[in-house]
Amino acid sequence: MRVVIQRVAHAKVCIDGEVHSQIGNGLLVLLGIQPTDGQDDIDYLVQKITHLRIFDDAAGVMNLCVRDVTGEVLVVSQFTLMASTRKGNRPSYIHAAPPAVAEPLYEDFVEQLSTAMEKRVQTGRFGANMQVSLLNDGPVTICIDSRHRE
Repeated sequence: MRVVIQRVAHAKVCIDGEVHSQIGNGLLVLLGIQPTDGQDDIDYLVQKITHLRIFDDAAGVMNLCVRDVTGEVLVVSQFTLMASTRKGNRPSYIHAAPPAVAEPLYEDFVEQLSTAMEKRVQTGRFGANMQVSLLNDGPVTICIDSRHRE
């Protein structure tokens, strides 16, 4: 699994011109899933996301996590995070899990992240054409791959 985490002042997802979900201060998490991903990947990323210290403390130092600042989380599935650009100029998505595999993992990820946050996590709609808008705060953007734990 790969995630792109953005610290945001606010973010929202629109589908067919209607607001589907939105958050204030918190994290926008874009999630890409591979066919071989499983529970270990979910556990690792949920722990990282909920404990990642990227919010400012009283001294202006990034020392607080999203739970410390009672922030919100918006998760959007994004198979294009698994793009391979190795050959040519047209990305290949052969490393992205097919919907039958990815959707249950996406739902499990959201459920476990909600449990860890002790509040409902907002989401996009799996497989939908979505318009995502955000105000990146900082900017702070972190990429994490559960297969390359750095």
